[in-house]
Amino acid sequence: MGTDRAWGNEAIRKLEADFNRSADTHLFGIDIPGISGIDIYIKDESVHPTGSLKHRLARSLFLYGLCNGWIGAQTTIIESSSGNTAVSEAYFARLLGLPFIAVVPKSTSHQKIEQIEFYGGKIHFVDRATEVYDASRHLALETGGHYMDQFTYAEKVTDWRGNNNIAESIFKQMAKETHPIPDWIICSAGTGGTSATLGRYTRYLRCPTRICVADPENSVFYDFYQSGDRDLTQDNGSRVEGIGRPRVEPSFIPSVIDKMIRVPDAASFAMIHVLEEVVGKRFGGSTGTNMFATLHIVEGMRQASREGAVVTLACDPGDRYADTYFDRMWLDNNGHNIDPYRTKLLQYIEKGVWGFDLL
Repeated sequence: MGTDRAWGNEAIRKLEADFNRSADTHLFGIDIPGISGIDIYIKDESVHPTGSLKHRLARSLFLYGLCNGWIGAQTTIIESSSGNTAVSEAYFARLLGLPFIAVVPKSTSHQKIEQIEFYGGKIHFVDRATEVYDASRHLALETGGHYMDQFTYAEKVTDWRGNNNIAESIFKQMAKETHPIPDWIICSAGTGGTSATLGRYTRYLRCPTRICVADPENSVFYDFYQSGDRDLTQDNGSRVEGIGRPRVEPSFIPSVIDKMIRVPDAASFAMIHVLEEVVGKRFGGSTGTNMFATLHIVEGMRQASREGAVVTLACDPGDRYADTYFDRMWLDNNGHNIDPYRTKLLQYIEKGVWGFDLL
């Protein structure tokens, strides 16, 4: 697909200028009274201009599409998403003056829908998460547009050797800490792009840092990691927005992962309520999934008498889930009893008493 080179050059300049105006995201330590000898850090990706980790991916997808000649001055951008990537892509589409259509499940939080529309994006709803792919391809053909396809390209568009990717950022920010090389970095997977970047970068540095991926219920990534069966599918979509998929996405690279942990949804939601008490800030459900797995890693290190550091990711802000994960009625109506998990988590954080089987 041909594009006007002058327009493409200006589009890339705008993306680079936007990046140049943006500060890096914060890496902050969590003081947990019940745990000593192991430092825990959260890389807060919720402070990006569009409020999530997917801001990095969206910018890279646009640059990839522009440099491949797939995006021109009149190109309609289409993306399949559970919300956050679509919010970020809508932002960049508006920056470049391009129309944008987000293909999202009907279950996507209305706060995300409002953000997509705020940036000028249009919404195409599908009933089930499994329907986003075909609907996006159909819209791209119908409009003559470009389907970004984050699930295929996420692991390809990021320069995993550096260029201020999330992995390089973490290691730079850790440089002056007591344990500058993390023992573990814990993340979750939506496309698999983040875990691929982290895993490749640590191998590129030849450092001993290991990568753990936390997976929610109703996702095939954990089972694929155990079985190697790339044809696995799941009828029901993940209830933790942004992570977990009903199929094994092309960007999920198991060979760069050292461990996977499956996290119960109620544990993820309990964890973000506890995090609000500990750090005074609300995060989305995927951050709860990450943090619950992180505490399992920490306890494993404690039981092995190891000191060191672990880093996990805060993926998006909790205000996008005020009427779901932070609403007691919604939790009860959807069968998520968070109280047993919350009690045990607070017991661990305050007194160091572990109340779970190690996953």
